[in-house]
Amino acid sequence: MNNSNTNDHKLSSEEQIEQIRKRKKEGIDIPLKEKVQGKENSTLFEDVILMHNALPEIDYDQIDLTTSFLSKKFSAPLIIDSMTGGTDEAYIINKRLGKIAEKYGFGMGLGSQRAGLRSEKLVESYSVARTVAPSAFLIANIGGAQLAEGLSKEDVVRIIRMIDANALAIHLNPLQELIQPEGEPRFSGILNKISDIIQEIDVPVIVKEVGSGISPQVATRLQQVGTGSINIAGAGGTSWAAIEKIRADNVNNYIKSNLGELFWDWGIPTALSLILVSKSVDIPLISSGGLRNGLEVAKSLILGARMCAMAYPFLRKASESESSLDNYTQLVLAQLKSAMFLVGALNLEELRNTRYILKDKLASMLNSYELSRRN
Repeated sequence: MNNSNTNDHKLSSEEQIEQIRKRKKEGIDIPLKEKVQGKENSTLFEDVILMHNALPEIDYDQIDLTTSFLSKKFSAPLIIDSMTGGTDEAYIINKRLGKIAEKYGFGMGLGSQRAGLRSEKLVESYSVARTVAPSAFLIANIGGAQLAEGLSKEDVVRIIRMIDANALAIHLNPLQELIQPEGEPRFSGILNKISDIIQEIDVPVIVKEVGSGISPQVATRLQQVGTGSINIAGAGGTSWAAIEKIRADNVNNYIKSNLGELFWDWGIPTALSLILVSKSVDIPLISSGGLRNGLEVAKSLILGARMCAMAYPFLRKASESESSLDNYTQLVLAQLKSAMFLVGALNLEELRNTRYILKDKLASMLNSYELSRRN
């Protein structure tokens, strides 16, 4: 039984790189091969009912998906969310995803780029995205925990330049760091670090969760320090507690495994997080966390998102083939346009004004939250 953490700084440089490479590979393999989706938790998008319009008075072919976000025009309100980098497998996946982002006018986030700071050999697994997507909106990525550890401004600039990024994502993953066998659950001072970075770099900063959601209180604090956008990344999709539990099992770490099982479904469901945060801040929001189709993208935009991000579905298709990925992309766009046609929305602004009904668990949760605020 091994209950200890192995921190990177206790290892040699080569050992650190190999550990990161192994962790990145497991971050691809486990979601694809193991059952790590939410168990009892869901995104709660099933509790959002859109009002059908039997007289849409529009033609399907006229529907316009274009939008703008952080001063960039997009052909559709979609971002391929941050996933991977730092391995040979990641190079292939990011190359395929980058081609899709370029072809369809999407945004694309890269996985945490700390590996690229540690080794020049691993940089190409990230920079390939810019090579194949010269005009796409690319989002660099680093962890809040690494900022708290003292990651320098110079390192952050290197991360941005690594992919000629249009924005920087700082990911907040306290649950993952808590469960991860070699995790770093030290989050003291992160908000001040985020504030400093916002002031020091010349691209907008997006702060994102990784599957446990953003609360209204956290969103408000992030807006106050000048965050450009928030990616709520709610619960109900891939569980990183589950992924890290499996990794803990592989190294016989009893306590981490138990914590992963206990907190498997921990987090704020995506639809709930989106509604609450959209009422609390006035900066553009990205909806992600368990989105699986274009109808859920439409619901997200109606509930307050400016953009929507998807990770697991794109990862799964990108790991299969370029044609499989392209077919899935076309399907998601068709699903989104179909939802817009059925509510009579010619463009995204009209879609955002669509009436909806909340039912069952989501409605009950919102009512309970409002009651708790009054008490």
